[in-house]
Amino acid sequence: MSIIHAAGTVPWRVNDGTLEVALVHRPRYDDWSWSKGKLEPAEAWPVAAYRETAEETGLEVRLGMPLPPTTYRVLDRDGIPATKRVRYWAAEVTGGHGQLEHEIDAVAWLDSVSAHARLDYSHDREQLRALVRAHQRGVLTTWPLVIVRHALALPRHSWKGPDWKRPLSPEGRAQVPRIADALAAYGVRTLVSSPSTRCVQTIAGYAKRHGLTPRLRQGLSEEGFAQRGPKRVIRAIDDLFASGEPAALCGHGPVLPTMLSALLPRLAPAEDQVVGAEATLTEAADLGIDKGELFIAQVSGSGPSARIVAAERITTQQ
Repeated sequence: MSIIHAAGTVPWRVNDGTLEVALVHRPRYDDWSWSKGKLEPAEAWPVAAYRETAEETGLEVRLGMPLPPTTYRVLDRDGIPATKRVRYWAAEVTGGHGQLEHEIDAVAWLDSVSAHARLDYSHDREQLRALVRAHQRGVLTTWPLVIVRHALALPRHSWKGPDWKRPLSPEGRAQVPRIADALAAYGVRTLVSSPSTRCVQTIAGYAKRHGLTPRLRQGLSEEGFAQRGPKRVIRAIDDLFASGEPAALCGHGPVLPTMLSALLPRLAPAEDQVVGAEATLTEAADLGIDKGELFIAQVSGSGPSARIVAAERITTQQ
């Protein structure tokens, strides 16, 4: 049986102190559900969720914590039974005109009780219950801290200049727009990077697209890390936690274990974590992440009391 991969969101807002979610209506099926759609070839799950929400509702959102996935049986385009797997994210609404596109003819903002009654499918209520639990525990509102390892660079043996000037390879340059799409899904507004060319080039596409100027920190480079040790890396992490703004930090393989290990003490209590958050962070800190990969920590709060409630990874190599 074939498998159809799809991704979607539960758009949410707080209106006069009441949590509200956005349901979409599809006239073809006359049903109410969440905004979702199939992944395009080689598209990352969160990028698809972000894109589908924009296309179907016209809303601007920032992805937050992952919500429970769902699996159910459908008929494919040829009328053959298939399995559909859908992954969801909480998505805080940040703007948008609300213009409807594609197969959606209505968007309804409802409180959680009304939404529970309006949803036509029982499996859609799992995401709603998870969202409401997070809201009740005060951890629904989060901001993303994204750790990016630079994209694929030219091999050291083929580069004759200083290593810090070694640029991305053609394969690495192909990763740049995919990295930009992923950062856009999480609404990143602050960019911090090693000044090495391969790091600056990795986030240049997103910086140009959104008019951002990366903050370059020598302590995040391989050379700076070797000379100064972990203190400046940890300081960069602490500064981002203090600001509480959606941020991405681009660095190198030898530096990333220090970055990721610095996040471990900031994990929220188990009851406030999305399932798998601690395991995902621990694995990344122990084994590292691939070139061009993104590690996303969803952080509740800011400053010393801020805590990580969810963690996930996105690869951009093909």
